[in-house]
Amino acid sequence: MQKFIGAAGLLAAVAAIGWFVVQSFEIEGLERIKLRSRTETAAADDASSAVPSALPGGTIRVASFNIQVFGEAKLSKPQVMKSLCDIAQKFDVLAIQEIRSVNQDVLPRFVEQINATGRTYDYAVGPRLGRTSSKEQYAYVFDAARIELDRGSIYTVSDPDDLLHREPLVAGFRVRGPPAEQAFTFTLINIHTDPDETDTELDALDDVFRAVRNDGRGEDDVILLGDLNVDDAHLGELGQVPGIYWLISGTPTNTRGTKLYDNILLEPRATGEFTGRAGVFDMSREFNLSLEQALEISDHQPIWAEFSATEGSVPGRIAVRPGEQR
Repeated sequence: MQKFIGAAGLLAAVAAIGWFVVQSFEIEGLERIKLRSRTETAAADDASSAVPSALPGGTIRVASFNIQVFGEAKLSKPQVMKSLCDIAQKFDVLAIQEIRSVNQDVLPRFVEQINATGRTYDYAVGPRLGRTSSKEQYAYVFDAARIELDRGSIYTVSDPDDLLHREPLVAGFRVRGPPAEQAFTFTLINIHTDPDETDTELDALDDVFRAVRNDGRGEDDVILLGDLNVDDAHLGELGQVPGIYWLISGTPTNTRGTKLYDNILLEPRATGEFTGRAGVFDMSREFNLSLEQALEISDHQPIWAEFSATEGSVPGRIAVRPGEQR
């Protein structure tokens, strides 16, 4: 809810090459996690020049979805892709985990199918991450008619002590439609923990959350979301950040309906734009699928939260990068 202003000394957009945006970032003085220069972070070119003059509706929905082993196999299944496109279109921003394909055309092809119905979705995708040959990418898919991505804000958290198997992808957004000084601005932290290392990773993610919140841009609406591989009773030090609140509790998020793995965390005092509405999107019920059909889509269900399109108190605005003028 504070002003969302780029700090030239901390944030510098270096270059855009194809789909990839390279972001330089440095934060010192953290106990275990440090954000520092990365050259791998990737992003799509901005394809959102035509937008409506006013936002239809006073709220937006932000979601997270582990699309289990998302790659060529799913792209080859028309019914699976139709369901994935239908899911994406129900949300204004969708944070995606577990993109596995070595080919870098998975997200472009996915977004092309989403937009085949006349929509104007766009995307940003991060580098391939992981300690083994089985690497994954994070991505954000968003409705460019309703949401603006500040591509200069995208970076991958650097983890010099190797506490995180797949370092989170961070990006800043603003709602389109309301006047710039009134539009809701927010930063997302997209994370997929390793199921064998959750204790270590959850105890490092509190430092990540604080680092992103205090990264010098003045944005206090910081939202961490993704596949944590733990339920809300086992969030470790992340769950002990003063004032933090997890939005999914007591409801399974896996497709079989047996485990709570995925969550969205924020500080309600800072993010007063949260309307109090959040939940799990039940693919089987929404699309009238059998369990087997739903599992073809993913072994996780999407989770979501709703926010006001306008700032709760102090207006925010999109970051201004060095050399830019408003």
